[in-house]
Amino acid sequence: MIEELLPEAVVTVEAYGHEDAETPLYPEEAALLTRAVAKRRREFAVVRSCARRAMEKLGVPPQPILPGERGAPRWPAGLAGSMTHCDGYCAAALVRATDLASVGIDAEAHGPLPEGVLPSVSLPAEADRLRRLAAERPDIHWDRLLFSAKESVYKAWFPLTGKWLDFMEADIELTADGTFRATLLVPGPWVGDRRLGHFDGRWTSGRGLVTTAVSVPHA
Repeated sequence: MIEELLPEAVVTVEAYGHEDAETPLYPEEAALLTRAVAKRRREFAVVRSCARRAMEKLGVPPQPILPGERGAPRWPAGLAGSMTHCDGYCAAALVRATDLASVGIDAEAHGPLPEGVLPSVSLPAEADRLRRLAAERPDIHWDRLLFSAKESVYKAWFPLTGKWLDFMEADIELTADGTFRATLLVPGPWVGDRRLGHFDGRWTSGRGLVTTAVSVPHA
């Protein structure tokens, strides 16, 4: 599902259900999970298995993937990437840093957000647009899709800035045709000689999931 949302230069690997559940961790990774519950350990291991398989496809030796600042994965030099996991699904996307400046992916179970969450993650204009989209495509849980898009935007933003991006600092306009644009409401990152004012992304749904992806090209 993620592959169809990203440029050809990006390598993606997905796992459904308990696929790769017995994947061993590197000692440095296992040390981070001494108090983690079984579900957390399984998702942590499976998504890293996806990422290491993506590394192999790019000709990079598999290696530990440790969290850095704010939990963002620390990728080998020369790579940019993103990981995501939710119940029954894990995915990783990797690309050579010479091909893209950044990439962000997210997957969510395709159901409505819990009561009261939407106002805390959406701007009034976004909520208005969701109501119109729901009338056009009632088969999509647009509130969950908006949340996923904001997650993908943040994952693409952070490696470029090293800064937090609040839910209210990007205005996302989703379209029924599977695309979205995130207009940044704070100064955007510099990529080469240009400062970005927005990120563009794509979305899809299927197999009980909504998935979103953002790719940031070089100047």
